[in-house]
Amino acid sequence: MPAGVGVEDTGLVRWDGCGDLRHGNTGAQGVERSIHREFSSMIFADRSDAGQRLGRRLQSFAMTPNLLVLGVPRGGVTVAYEVARALHAPLDVLLSRKLGVPGNSELAFGAVSVGGGRYLDDDMVRAAELDEKTVERLTDEARQELNRRSLTYSRAVAYRAGKPPLPVTGQTVIVVDDGIATGASAVAAIQALRPLQPTRLVLAVPVAPPATWAWLRTAVDEFVALDLPHPFAAVGSFYRNFAPVEDAEVLDMLRRASLAQAFESSLNHNSGP
Repeated sequence: MPAGVGVEDTGLVRWDGCGDLRHGNTGAQGVERSIHREFSSMIFADRSDAGQRLGRRLQSFAMTPNLLVLGVPRGGVTVAYEVARALHAPLDVLLSRKLGVPGNSELAFGAVSVGGGRYLDDDMVRAAELDEKTVERLTDEARQELNRRSLTYSRAVAYRAGKPPLPVTGQTVIVVDDGIATGASAVAAIQALRPLQPTRLVLAVPVAPPATWAWLRTAVDEFVALDLPHPFAAVGSFYRNFAPVEDAEVLDMLRRASLAQAFESSLNHNSGP
C-alpha cells in the first residue's frame, strides 16, 4: 500500500445466497474521507509501462514457489505479461466480462465470469433503472461473448505443448488487470477462482479508486495498487496510450510467455546436478 494511505475496514461485500456476489454501498464516501492524501496521480505511458512498474512493486513474490500470474483479457493481459516477465512466473488468462449500462457501456453494473459466476452492484442497477428482464438479457449477451473468447483463447493450448490451462489449486495466484473502477470484473474473477482453492489470492493493478480498494481487499488475501487517486476518473485517463488490445495480441503474449517459461526450465534443467 502506498505510504500515507490508511483505509478503515468496511463490511461492503456480501453474498446473496444465489451464486452472485453483490456490493451494497454502505459507507464508500466515509471510506474515501478516511484516506488522507494529496491528489497526485500516476500517469502511465501505456499498459506495458504500467506492467513493468507493477512488476517492480511485486518483486517480493519473485521467489514464491508455485506462483501463477493471471491476466484479465484483453487489456489486463498486457499488464500481466510484464508482471510475469518480472517475476519469472507462468502466465495465463482469467476470463470475466463487465456488464455495462445500456447507452454507457463503460459504466458497469456488474460482471460475469467463466463458470457461471456473476456479481451485481445493487446500487448501480437501481440508479440505472434496470429491470430484471434487462439485467438477465445483458447477462446472457455477456456470457455468449465469454464463451466466444473462451474458444478463441483455447488456441493458446497449442502454445503450452498441448497442456490444459495452468492449474490454480495450491498456487499463489496474482490476478492482474489494467485498472479497476467499480471492481465488477475483478469480483467476478475472484468468484470464479475461490472454488479452485488457490493457496493465496492476490489482486494487482496499476490504479484503483480508494473506496473500491477498501472493499475489494476484503475479498482477496492481498490487494496491491500502485496508485489510489481521489477523485477517480475512468481507468483510461491514467494512461497516455490506452488503445484497445486485440485477441491476436493476447494470443501472441501467451505464446511468448510460454516460450520464455520453456527456455527458463531448460536452463534450470541443464544447470542442475
